[in-house]
Amino acid sequence: MKKSLKKRIQRLVSTLRDERGFTLLEIMIVITIIAILSALVVPRFMDMPKKANVTAAKTQIQNFGMALDKYALEKNGYPSTDQGLQTLVQDGIIKKIPNDPWGNPYIYRSPGENDPDYEIMSYGADGKEGGEGFDADIKSWE
Repeated sequence: MKKSLKKRIQRLVSTLRDERGFTLLEIMIVITIIAILSALVVPRFMDMPKKANVTAAKTQIQNFGMALDKYALEKNGYPSTDQGLQTLVQDGIIKKIPNDPWGNPYIYRSPGENDPDYEIMSYGADGKEGGEGFDADIKSWE
């Protein structure tokens, strides 16, 4: 039995000696493939937080709209621009008025220029009126 075990160990050692590592060319090819895949995949995930902020702003605007509709049913009209969204908190319809996902306050007008009842707007990522892409304004009437 000792001879059998000794032969097995010798075969294993000789097998391990015969094994080669990866060549530099093989490693470079693998690194190149990983770099190409990263260049294609990473940019798609980089926009995810920006898209999430736009979606969050649209959702908050919709929530404000539902709260304003409830207020209008109870009070026979929407709060004026001067009263603002803060009226919804004062009347206990919602707990607080959060800023948009970029930290800026929402703009509220009633009556609005594009909607006779009210308009709610966020200036987007840049915090300025207008813009394109993620900097575009998010509006309740669009």
